[in-house]
Amino acid sequence: MEFQTGVEMREPDSKEELSDAATTLRPGRAAVETAVRTLIAAAGDNPMREGLVETPARVARAYAEWFAGYRVDPAAYLRRVFEEAEGYQETVLLRSIPLVSTCEHHMAPIVGRAHVAYRPSGKVVGISKLSRLVDAFARRLQLQERLTQQIAQTLFDTLEPRGVAVVIEASHGCMTSRGVNQPGVSMVTQAWLGDFASDAELRRDFLSSIMGV
Repeated sequence: MEFQTGVEMREPDSKEELSDAATTLRPGRAAVETAVRTLIAAAGDNPMREGLVETPARVARAYAEWFAGYRVDPAAYLRRVFEEAEGYQETVLLRSIPLVSTCEHHMAPIVGRAHVAYRPSGKVVGISKLSRLVDAFARRLQLQERLTQQIAQTLFDTLEPRGVAVVIEASHGCMTSRGVNQPGVSMVTQAWLGDFASDAELRRDFLSSIMGV
């Protein structure tokens, strides 16, 4: 991912334009580096001193990586299915998918893991695609609640399975290193669709499969 250059910044004229702001209002790399220098100065340091002079460029590259999810269509990872596995009907579960995201309120890190399961109705994808789906949505400014729902709904809409379950457990830097300053606290969110929403036994089986991992 690279930042665009020469893009004019302006306020969107409508809600439709506002929803497309991630693509229409992306600044160039030079503007990003200037903003980082401003933040360094606001913190009370000199952005031109030896240890910081290259920091704006490094931060720009890091942000391009952390927010690469805006440049991909998460559903695209699910469109190639394994025909030889199309007769499989039982639950497919991928546990402990590493997750790194960024809180949209304070731009602090969210670090945790996701557990994703689905019950196929004819379409089965490679397990790496579930990990890529999680990563694509995580590499955006996020709320954990929304992230959980986006993963579940995209999997449900694209593969059309009988059911989807997603559980995310993560720590939030905005809580562990500022504000209430409570390290070690984690947040758990869940999404249940299809069979998992209607069948309590399926939910229990799923939760027992991920406990202790």
